[in-house]
Amino acid sequence: MQLLQHTIKKIQNADSRMMEKAREYIDSLSKPPGSLGKLENLAVQLAGITGELFPKIESKAIIVCAADHGVCEEDVTSNPQKVTFLQTLNFPKGLTGVCAIASITNAKIITVDVGVKEDVPLDAGVILKKIKYGTDNMAKGPAMSREEAIQSIEVGIEVATNEIRNGADVLGTGEMGIGNTTPSAAILSVLHTCHPNIVTGLGAGVGAGGITHKVEVIQHAIALNKPNRHDAIDILAKVGGLEIGAMAGIVLAAAANRKPVVIDGFISTIAALIAFELEPKVKDYIIPSHASEEPGAKIAAKLLGVEPMLHMNMRLGEGSGAALAFPILDAACSMMKNMATLEESVVLVESNK
Repeated sequence: MQLLQHTIKKIQNADSRMMEKAREYIDSLSKPPGSLGKLENLAVQLAGITGELFPKIESKAIIVCAADHGVCEEDVTSNPQKVTFLQTLNFPKGLTGVCAIASITNAKIITVDVGVKEDVPLDAGVILKKIKYGTDNMAKGPAMSREEAIQSIEVGIEVATNEIRNGADVLGTGEMGIGNTTPSAAILSVLHTCHPNIVTGLGAGVGAGGITHKVEVIQHAIALNKPNRHDAIDILAKVGGLEIGAMAGIVLAAAANRKPVVIDGFISTIAALIAFELEPKVKDYIIPSHASEEPGAKIAAKLLGVEPMLHMNMRLGEGSGAALAFPILDAACSMMKNMATLEESVVLVESNK
């Protein structure tokens, strides 16, 4: 709890003066005002986050948090839990979707076992931070204790802070956990105070009972555990996931260290919402990547007050959307560094006459 409290206390808003300076500079570039659209807004945000007019986003890292879910006992997914373990082993080997996409920008993939149901080998290239062997079944009681929920957040803080100390300029959030759209929809249902059927989707594949059964399980879990809408840790503990907590910690750590954090799709956005509930100033540091196909994703983004950049009909997870968005950050930085101002362009033309 001490690490969590210390991290939250460190978080300050982005540098508004630098953002104003960046906006003025962008408007002076040799282009019609606003003609580069969202790229301009992104450059302003990066300037505010870093405190630099010409920010550098060179060293990139995506932290993939892996954990299992006890609620899979309720047949909410058609995928075997064994997949969590198998995919966790594949990340360090570079064999997953996010690895393939991240390779184009030389982004580093860090894999963390927060709660995989099986023991990950010591030599697998995975950071071992297992809190427990998956959450408990939230349809029968709390997914985890409050202490375990805090632990999961602090795992994310610890790993992210270490990557920043090692030189990471930007972080991305990713996850691996069969069944994790179920707790994600449950968290969103509580935060949005809505019926689960509004925010529940197919995920990676629903069980035999379909969406109706998945919704019923979520509704029952919320009624049984009664998570407190105004206590993010209580929500995380009662109907959440260990990897969701860890990703929330990554967001908090990025904000505390004045680094941008690119969030992936639905599950990453839910984690960012947990971080936002703990400290609203984290929003200044969050860069949304893509609009997930999950029905709750749009609602979650709206609650967080962000607008995804990419519309690619993706719903893989893993941090794949974050990896795909990294080149856009590079483009925003290049715009600031390499475009001539209108005044410079005039001088150049005049000197060439």
